Amino acid sequence: MTTSGTPLDYRSDTLTRPTPQMREVMAHAAVGDDVFAEDPSVNALQNHVAKLLGKEAALFIPSGTMSNQLGVLVHCQGGDELLCETGCHIYNYEQGAFAQLGGIVARTIDGQQGLLHASQLATKIRPRDAHLVRTRLVCLENTHNMAGGRIHPYEQVKDICSWAHDHDLVCHLDGARLMNAVVATGIAATKWAQHFDTISLCFSKGLGAPVGSALVGDRGVIEMAHRKRKMLGGGMRQAGILAAAADFALTEHVDRLAEDHLHAKTLASGLAGIEGIQLMQGSPDTNIVLFQVDPVIGSATAFVEQLAHSGVKMLAVSENRIRAVTHLDVPYARVSEGLDTIKRVRDQIQNI
Repeated sequence: MTTSGTPLDYRSDTLTRPTPQMREVMAHAAVGDDVFAEDPSVNALQNHVAKLLGKEAALFIPSGTMSNQLGVLVHCQGGDELLCETGCHIYNYEQGAFAQLGGIVARTIDGQQGLLHASQLATKIRPRDAHLVRTRLVCLENTHNMAGGRIHPYEQVKDICSWAHDHDLVCHLDGARLMNAVVATGIAATKWAQHFDTISLCFSKGLGAPVGSALVGDRGVIEMAHRKRKMLGGGMRQAGILAAAADFALTEHVDRLAEDHLHAKTLASGLAGIEGIQLMQGSPDTNIVLFQVDPVIGSATAFVEQLAHSGVKMLAVSENRIRAVTHLDVPYARVSEGLDTIKRVRDQIQNI
């Protein structure tokens, strides 16, 4: 085990638990029936998020997956096509729900470590032809999870969305970790959001709330999303207990994301010095570290299992690739302890 005996859980920033202060806010939250739009804490959160992103309205959603899918469903009909990066969350980790729920298809485009350029999209709009699907939507992910928390550079985002709007397409942002990009770049959330028709923002990752996301956009789009949320079973009653936690996270936990970013950089720097481990990117942009293990260490799954027995939890994301995500429940002060454990496990494996 690690020296403290308490596991270091780097599997995901979704593992964050409500802080004592957040629990206190939740316990005293004003509540009502949100289906009747009468929950004051939900209404306050929605107003807060809309203002934060510079949009007319927002809708509190139980999960990021539902929020993303609503962002697709409000823009597309059956037989429409969305354009997205090959490794993005909407395409890979949401069960192809856009196809199951909306009869919508996806056209994937290989990015450079998850990042797209407007020039890559220029030839991807289908001609108007009764035989073909209708290209309707561009989806971006910022930060990009499986590209190691990479930030899509602002000018590239601006160029892609400008190109899309010039060609009568709409744009949705999977901004599950958008606030990580805001903190890392110093570019305001409103500036990122202004280029998109809808944005999904998650509260239960680095921000540390227990549940929830929001879909943000103009009033008409959010009214449509409200109807579709009901269709998907996402109507909530006294949800203010959860909304209050999300509101607290937006107020108190955004600036501290910088500590997670420093933690990730320090972790990555230490991993780079361990024989048999290779970083998949340079210094991480935000709070996600991707690294590859050499075959002499074994498979990623086997290495992760050995680490877990020693008190360091990470996630195998392919045969030889591992993801580590820093967050508020893994103290930065213990990063050297985690690195020492990783080195020790690596040495034990090689000496078997």
